[in-house]
Amino acid sequence: MDFTFSISQNVVFGAGTLSKLPEVAAKLGKSKALIISGPHLEKIGLVAKCSDAMKTSEIESVSFCRTEGNPSVETVNAAAALYKESGADFIVAFGGGSPLDVAKAVAVLATFGGKITDYEGGGKVPGPVVPMIAIPTTAGTGSEVTAFSVITDHSRNYKLTVASNYLLPSYAILDPELISTVPAGTAAACGIDAMIHALESYVSKAASPFSEMFSLRALELIGESIRDYVKDRGNKAAAENMMLGSLFAGIAFSHARLGDVHAMSHPVSAFFDVPHGVANAILLPKVVEFNETATENPVFLKKYYNIYRCVCSTPVAYGDFVPSMLQGALFVLNGELGIPVGLSGAGISAEAFEKVLDQMADDAMKSGNIAINPRKTEKSDVLEIYRKSF
Repeated sequence: MDFTFSISQNVVFGAGTLSKLPEVAAKLGKSKALIISGPHLEKIGLVAKCSDAMKTSEIESVSFCRTEGNPSVETVNAAAALYKESGADFIVAFGGGSPLDVAKAVAVLATFGGKITDYEGGGKVPGPVVPMIAIPTTAGTGSEVTAFSVITDHSRNYKLTVASNYLLPSYAILDPELISTVPAGTAAACGIDAMIHALESYVSKAASPFSEMFSLRALELIGESIRDYVKDRGNKAAAENMMLGSLFAGIAFSHARLGDVHAMSHPVSAFFDVPHGVANAILLPKVVEFNETATENPVFLKKYYNIYRCVCSTPVAYGDFVPSMLQGALFVLNGELGIPVGLSGAGISAEAFEKVLDQMADDAMKSGNIAINPRKTEKSDVLEIYRKSF
């Protein structure tokens, strides 16, 4: 068995650790930050709190707070222009996955210029980028510890991915208090996205003992806490478990990648602007059903059971488990979290869906995640899963 791994970041975790931002920023030895965030965090004063905090270390800042749910090439260009105009020399990414994705893309353009589409794929970023501090305010993407930036190119209705270890933020500050006021729907979508990161990395063909350790612990933490957290975001223990689970899942999929769920959800979001976590959650049960044939391998069957015991509120013993129980447990979990039933429930019309279905399948097949899904996947399989999930 051969595998490699590295964790090269500095992570600060704990309630109230946002207060450590001035100390962390000072360690970079820089003088002016571009804070990349979203309009909600600006409105409730948290962006200003970050800016004011850094002043105690004599660090100036300017803010870009126009990131959207599925961030676009245009948003990246606007933020990169502000970075250049402002004279900033590092980035604070503050928010959910969208601000963190934008920050990584801006870091590339600020260093090397050009267009973000020039860096699409893996290995295209030629060297280190401007330093970043990532402060997630949702428990979901794990973007603070991943080497990926996902940006929507509206000119092709396509979600492009830039992949490079140079995109890893220098520091990550994870403060569970920051996710205590997230709306229930956002908490559910982000939380189940984190769970799917853990699940897909756990069953990935690229999984290793190292990544599996993080995947399984993430599944345990999220499965134990996601219902309580979505019900009451002020539940401190549940919020802490969710943020830690999201972190572990991010580390896991940085090393083991994902699978068919993420390959297929990106086109859904690109064409119909469905929130990423919602698209993932809707597709998940049918992808799990598709992958059931892999449970003929006893090792994989045990993995399915381990996932099941984490996500099911009343699991059966291993000897009584059959693989289809996992799909059923995931349908139940989706219902408990308020996830729409089917892509039609997410506001997609049958006519619009059929019109772009073939192109969505083509785009899904371009994803590297297809190759490491536990069951070999053809375009015909993707089309069938999409239709079953509609």
